[in-house]
Amino acid sequence: MTDKAQNIYLPRKIKGVNFVGLKTLVGKEVGRFISVYTQTIIAPVITTLLFYAVFALAFGGITRTMGDLPYLEFLAPGLIMMTMVQNAFANTSSSLVIAKVAGNIVDIIMPPLSASELYAGYVIGGVLRGLMVGTVVTIVVALTVGISVHSLFHIFAFAVLGNMMLASIGLAAGIWSRKFDHIAAVTNFIVTPLTFLSGTFYSLSQLPDFWNKLAHYNPFFYMIDGFRYGFIGQADGNVTVGLIVLVSMNIAISALTLVMLKTGYKMKS
Repeated sequence: MTDKAQNIYLPRKIKGVNFVGLKTLVGKEVGRFISVYTQTIIAPVITTLLFYAVFALAFGGITRTMGDLPYLEFLAPGLIMMTMVQNAFANTSSSLVIAKVAGNIVDIIMPPLSASELYAGYVIGGVLRGLMVGTVVTIVVALTVGISVHSLFHIFAFAVLGNMMLASIGLAAGIWSRKFDHIAAVTNFIVTPLTFLSGTFYSLSQLPDFWNKLAHYNPFFYMIDGFRYGFIGQADGNVTVGLIVLVSMNIAISALTLVMLKTGYKMKS
């Protein structure tokens, strides 16, 4: 057999980054949530407006203030960030669990994609969904309630870091989960409580001293607080510390997820 004939049967070696495969995976993830935009984009907008209605009408948000700031203006950034990160988490976690339940997980692990490329593809898809939802929600809130902007850098930085953190957590949860009940448990007992107790709906200055200090150990607090600072110019914590915390959390969660992908944890067995 000639060398040329032998090369036909050899596996193709891809040096460096498999950009074609990475682009295809990102396109698959984006196309997946775009194809059901009524659930993934329109529904979060409606949910956010319902939150506004509840806090404005039932809890006196129209006349209520947070310091010298109207409460609804204080509330807006927290709701926007909460909606974004929940969608970023849902995108990565549901994608993997659907593949496992449908039995086509082999289509993910067989292509010539490294663990880092798989991680990047899924996380980019989750971040893009979160940012897209956040952009639409921000536009709707700005048109209906009104919103100010203090620092575009902090808005963008905390939006990207927050979405990346939750997309990474969602990816790790999706790898660990074998069925939708497992994802629901992570959502109900970890993501939702940490989001609700992070100062989304209130200022930490309203809490007793013990609970105020305890809240600073919640990484979700820093993404909400920093993102809100970008809009209103006020923060309960140090926004620089918040950036450091979120970068550190992303590094730690990314490392954990990469180990899970490299070892094929609950994906190859």
